[in-house]
Amino acid sequence: MTHQFPSLSPEQKKELSDIAQRIVAPGKGILAADESTGTMGKRLQKINVENTEENRRCFRDILFSSDASIANSVGGVIFFHETLYQKADSGKLFPQVIKDKGIVVGIKVDKGTAGLNGTDGETTTQGLDGLSERCAQYKKDGCDFAKWRCVLKISDGCPSALGIAENANVLARYASICQQNGLVPIVEPEILPDGDHDLLRCQYVTEKVLAAVYKALSDHHVYLEGTLLKPNMVTAGHSCPKKYTPQEVAMATVTALRRTVPAAVPGICFLSGGQSEEEASLNLNAINQVPLHRPWKLTFSYGRALQASALAAWQGKAANKAAAQETFCTRAKINGLASKGEYKPTGSADKASMQSLYTASYVY
Repeated sequence: MTHQFPSLSPEQKKELSDIAQRIVAPGKGILAADESTGTMGKRLQKINVENTEENRRCFRDILFSSDASIANSVGGVIFFHETLYQKADSGKLFPQVIKDKGIVVGIKVDKGTAGLNGTDGETTTQGLDGLSERCAQYKKDGCDFAKWRCVLKISDGCPSALGIAENANVLARYASICQQNGLVPIVEPEILPDGDHDLLRCQYVTEKVLAAVYKALSDHHVYLEGTLLKPNMVTAGHSCPKKYTPQEVAMATVTALRRTVPAAVPGICFLSGGQSEEEASLNLNAINQVPLHRPWKLTFSYGRALQASALAAWQGKAANKAAAQETFCTRAKINGLASKGEYKPTGSADKASMQSLYTASYVY
């Protein structure tokens, strides 16, 4: 017979639950600024800026030092290890800059993907070794939540039962270790948008993957009230000839989540998965208008879809800092509204916000 051994104290549970609720307070979502050095290089390359530590710091300073009103739409920021120990132009450490605005600091803790032998190019995610010690250190250094990304793909034979089970298990181990160290785990099982599959196929796969993830979280005694989910929206593959409306995407997404995600989970923060900024906002808005009961907050955890226009406005020039910050604040505000189903597009979306941000087989 299953026997319950104590895992977290009531105090630990309360702390985790309070942190999760703060991050997804009404109208708030997450800024994912945890791009690795290599990924940041690809972003900077697009505006012909060299990938140096200083240039990476400069761009993140633009985001983090934006007007304090940003805290009305951003509840949490995910950092990359390097960024956690960098300083703003003001001389203050970045985590302190974020905390002073009343925003929660998070950290990416996975170490990237590794191939699963005998599968059609499927992967698992590395980084469990030494994770507990790293989490303890990050907690000391001001972090209150963490992120770990697993990646699955849709093709004729994928995702396989092995791919689903292995990634669900590794996410559960990670989540359990985070909670022991006082960090709220963001559980991210991303199903890539690569392929020509239609909306229904993505919905089916999303349901199977999430069902496996929540079974594993239960098996590992993870306290759901102290977690957040970061899933893909249910969309057709990028090469699918049929295009779907935001309302169709929203209905498929909410239906899949209602079938698989327990109501105890405080918030679901969607990844943008290479959608354009405007598309990601319109889809999120539609998700929050679906005429079905939604027991969790449905909000955003966007990287490219919050930063692309700001990066384009900056162009690596100090003189453009204010313009880039204004662009970023505008986008964050739009997504804050969309997380409440209150975004009303004016039809004046600029070119940068309409640009597809899709990269095949996306690696952070």
